[in-house]
Amino acid sequence: MRRILFLIGAVLTAVSSLMAENGYELWLRYNRLGDSKLEAHFRNHVTGITAEGEITPSVEAAVRELADATLGLTGVAPETGGSIKKGSVVMCREEMLPQQERIGIPAEGFRIFTTRRGGKKVTVIAGGDDIGVLYGTFRLISMMQRGMDLSSVDVTDAPRIHLRVLNHWDNLNGSIERGYAGYSLWNWERLPHDKDPRYTDYARANASLGINGTVVNNVNAQARSLRYSEIVKLSGLADAFRPYGIKVYLTAKFSAPIEIGGLKTADPADPEVRRWWADKVSEIYSLIPDFGGFLVKANSEGQPGPQDYGRTHAEGANMLGEALAPYGGVVFWRAFVYLNDRRNDRIMGGYNEFRPLDGRFLPNVMVQAKNGPLDFQPREPFHPLFGAMPQTALSLEFQITQENLGHAGHLVYLGQLY
Repeated sequence: MRRILFLIGAVLTAVSSLMAENGYELWLRYNRLGDSKLEAHFRNHVTGITAEGEITPSVEAAVRELADATLGLTGVAPETGGSIKKGSVVMCREEMLPQQERIGIPAEGFRIFTTRRGGKKVTVIAGGDDIGVLYGTFRLISMMQRGMDLSSVDVTDAPRIHLRVLNHWDNLNGSIERGYAGYSLWNWERLPHDKDPRYTDYARANASLGINGTVVNNVNAQARSLRYSEIVKLSGLADAFRPYGIKVYLTAKFSAPIEIGGLKTADPADPEVRRWWADKVSEIYSLIPDFGGFLVKANSEGQPGPQDYGRTHAEGANMLGEALAPYGGVVFWRAFVYLNDRRNDRIMGGYNEFRPLDGRFLPNVMVQAKNGPLDFQPREPFHPLFGAMPQTALSLEFQITQENLGHAGHLVYLGQLY
């Protein structure tokens, strides 16, 4: 009888263990490695964590992440904030390094290397800036998770793509367009003061992949998103994301000057309209100094746009680009445009409209084309605008939600597509 009870107990324990794994931690699950030699190796190479220079929120996040990862993977917490000792990990900007160790690391880039400090062998994570330090920390953690040797490491990396941004399709009422991703993570009713811990976990996961921006609302925008009260709420998300190098962006409805600004037109050639957008951008940056910019869907699927006034996409996009330029903001202007008319080839719609406008967009305006010419189909060829607009900054948009990839019922691997 005791054997039967023991077996039942073992089965129940195994089942509860499986149920406890819900995927929430993604690849940032820091469970014990289960290999005594590996664990001892990492304990010896992360005996302590020392940050040199200014301890910014980003550096604090890096120290915390490595400390948590080391404790989880090896069962022993490293000392933080102490003096450098054998096996310490030293975090700093490259400018803090001795001249002979500097290689010219760019912003967001990093170098992880083995060296000596005061005769002690240490591992240094040097960043081109604080976000580079954070990215380097996530790389070191990844190396530990994969059981790599840290006894003599020298890894250098930096982003080749400047803007690496997620597009959310979240609505202000908490729903998400199509619904395959469940409900929105953003709780607008409780922002800006109540910051759900999930916001930090969201930022951690994205920073670990090098994501540095997020568009928090649906491309089918509501003008209300640009009201002062909503920008105040958005500032709460910006505060939560900032230590992880993630800027917030908004989709902007082109008719906002009419809907919430009290103007009679949204014509980009109208001086009052241009002034309204300039004032709105100034207001946003007063609350969110590192605001990323706007994503705009215009004159497509019923959305308002510059063509309603006989203006081109370039004229509409440049109006917003002018307003954002003094603050370093950018415009993503979607090239997914087509007429609901069977006489027009939908696949050629975006190409026919944007190809003649090459060279007429401001430098801080990016034409955003989907990966293929139709609509995120997994077997499409690449969009014909790539290569057809050499004088225009283009941004590639591809889908990670399962709208066209088996809805919510299929398991999909997207590595090859990306």
